Amino acid sequence: MSTRVTASTAAAPRARVLAQSRFEVGTLLRNGEQLLVSLVLPAIALVALRVSSVPSLGTGRRIDLAVPGVLALCIISASFTSQGIATAFDRRYSVLRYLGVTPLGRGGLMAGKVIATLVVELVQVVVLGGLGLALGWRPAPAGIGYGVLFLVLGTWAFVSLALLMAGTLRAEAVLAVANLVWVLFLALGGVIVPRTQMPGWAEAATGWLPSAGLADGMRAALVDGSFHWTGAFVLLVWGAVCTSLASRFFSWRD
Repeated sequence: MSTRVTASTAAAPRARVLAQSRFEVGTLLRNGEQLLVSLVLPAIALVALRVSSVPSLGTGRRIDLAVPGVLALCIISASFTSQGIATAFDRRYSVLRYLGVTPLGRGGLMAGKVIATLVVELVQVVVLGGLGLALGWRPAPAGIGYGVLFLVLGTWAFVSLALLMAGTLRAEAVLAVANLVWVLFLALGGVIVPRTQMPGWAEAATGWLPSAGLADGMRAALVDGSFHWTGAFVLLVWGAVCTSLASRFFSWRD
């Protein structure tokens, strides 16, 4: 009596990446802390900005100025804070090291994380955009395409920054730094309060932060229907530099 041994074959690269993406999306959406940062707090901020008169957001309808900033905050939450913390703890518990030697590979693992981030951001845009519309938001139709482009640029810049941080620091440090930086971006990074409402020196200095580049671009697109070239340049620089550094210094072991 003979026994036939059949070797299993790995799924196609596309199927592997999509499967990893589904897993990453589920992990992010089931994490209560990250769901709080990604959806609940931005929704509270949007409602608070709508019903209050402070802080000043500049000239124009208040809700139209508030929604782009809140959407920028959502992108930062999903692509920087959530991914940075998740990747750091995957690295600590050797998940990255083990997945890196599977048929998925390191490139597939990173691609899965990026796709998952974009899916979560789509959920954020639908939920927060729907809330904004219910509160009276009227985006400039001509700028919606520009807004999508800034979403992609912002995702690239902040995911690369998150991977640089998660691949070089210990998980506990990433947890603390990611949440602290999120708060700093929210309060001082030109996200909720436009740079035009800051003192001159602060307006100039903040303009080089990726948070301000993203928020400026989203506001220009969705309020004025125009493309913010400086904001795009800032995001491109941050994305290129952080990608290069992450490729050089990212460690798959804690």
